[in-house]
Amino acid sequence: MNRTENRKNEGKRSTASKAPDRKSSSIVSVRTNSSYRNGDFRGNRKGRKKRRKPFGGLLVFVVPVLAVVLLVLGAVKLTGAGRSGKTEAGVTLPEETQLKKEVMVEGINITGMSRTEAKAALEQACPWGMKAVYRDKERELTNFLSSRVEALLEEIYTGEPEESYELSMDGLEAEVEAEVNTIAADWDIPAKNGSISGFDKEAGKFLYSEEQKGVVIDREQLSADILEKLKNKEFQAEITASANEVIPQITQAQARELYQVIGTYSTKTTANSDRNKNIELASGAMNGLIIQPGEEFSFNATTGNRTAEKGYRPAGAYSNGVLIEEPGGGVCQVSSTLYNAVVFSGLTTTERHAHSYEPSYVTPGEDAMVSYDGHGGPDMKFVNNASTAIAIRTSFADRNLKVSIVGIPILEEGVTLSMSSKKTAELDSPAPVYEEDQTLQPEEEKVAIQETKGSRWVTNLVKKKDGVVVSDEFFHNSTYRGKPATIKRNTSGVVIPAETSAPSEPPQSSGETPQTKPSASESTTAATAAAPQGPVSTIEETKTEPPGPSGDGPGSGVVVAPPF
Repeated sequence: MNRTENRKNEGKRSTASKAPDRKSSSIVSVRTNSSYRNGDFRGNRKGRKKRRKPFGGLLVFVVPVLAVVLLVLGAVKLTGAGRSGKTEAGVTLPEETQLKKEVMVEGINITGMSRTEAKAALEQACPWGMKAVYRDKERELTNFLSSRVEALLEEIYTGEPEESYELSMDGLEAEVEAEVNTIAADWDIPAKNGSISGFDKEAGKFLYSEEQKGVVIDREQLSADILEKLKNKEFQAEITASANEVIPQITQAQARELYQVIGTYSTKTTANSDRNKNIELASGAMNGLIIQPGEEFSFNATTGNRTAEKGYRPAGAYSNGVLIEEPGGGVCQVSSTLYNAVVFSGLTTTERHAHSYEPSYVTPGEDAMVSYDGHGGPDMKFVNNASTAIAIRTSFADRNLKVSIVGIPILEEGVTLSMSSKKTAELDSPAPVYEEDQTLQPEEEKVAIQETKGSRWVTNLVKKKDGVVVSDEFFHNSTYRGKPATIKRNTSGVVIPAETSAPSEPPQSSGETPQTKPSASESTTAATAAAPQGPVSTIEETKTEPPGPSGDGPGSGVVVAPPF
């Protein structure tokens, strides 16, 4: 007698032994009649005519039917045929149909099993444990077998099954490739080039790191090995990945030769000692800073808040257009000088703001205002879009501020970048400010400070190849406010004789608009970079600006950076 016949006989015996007896049926019947009689009895108590109520008649019909249904369900549950015994919200759910036909899968007989039982039997017969390893790294692969078992059982249990099946592991190339790429992304070790890595401030020299070899997982070979194991149904195989060595492109010695100044710019400061101290501190905070590929530089993050605790001194600065004395006044000259060096070197600027008023230490349109308001404030930012690290080098002496970018050239050989700015509009200045002066005659007015017109500027980025312009494209706009004139007058009607004294000049702003502004409406900036031990990268333009009365005109001309 085979396995199927045994199951049938066992089912019959189970059904016979567990069938409900007549006693339970009669109990249901008695309760039904009693319910009906009670309904009639309640009607008689109210003195109404005896008659069958529609609801009572419905009960006579429904209750016996419900009892029969419950008995049938109980019998099926007791036999265990086609039911799971699992409940959900108090309702017994039907189990998956057991397979009646004789079916073999991978040599496993699943006849008489439900789909869940068949899956469990196949997983037990073909356990999954395939791994990929490389040196001390290990990764268990995604169970590619599970989806194939599910698909095969779907075919068997929903259609007309055949007598025998074999699991096919073909057509998994895309899934395996994706798995291998994920593994390789974790196991690859990028090669490291020799690179600028630090700065010795005492010696004034940059430090360079050694190169390091890398490895890259052989993705093609690992995929082929996994597919082969799947084809052979070696589901617990351990597959050793191979890797190829990657040689760095730049050695430490080569880095020393290749790194050079790729952009530099200089400006002249005022004679204000407090302002110059602030410039010294801010530029010193950037000196020797290393910026990795893809990293963003922030001026405010680098210097932090310019506070008295850090040594910053009160100096003239503008806040919402009002000249005030605050610690750190004058640091905008540092950010503007850096901005020009960054643009010339080919780096990507991500944040730049124009000042409230035209600056004099750089051409209007080529400045970069910064402010720290406790949340960061307006900032000057750029991203290192080079494939290697870069560094910032600063120097400040004799009121000359210089900022340079040190790196492996980003621009092609012979290519230079510069800015060209033009004034496109002149804006009216605010209404004049009047001051009382009783040394003047009634109705007499005297201009103490001349008004300054506001302006709009457009700045283009000019690209040259071997000195020939190849592009001259819009870069950004800048708008500057005007300043009101200060006029003295006497409206009191009283004249006080003026004391004989040497005329005093009005105090000079030490904030973002010191001394004079350029007289030319169009200007470009010159910078020449010289590198130590290597080729020279030159960024050339001509610019001629006469100094102001104090000798503090825009800093530029041809600037040669010292070797670093």
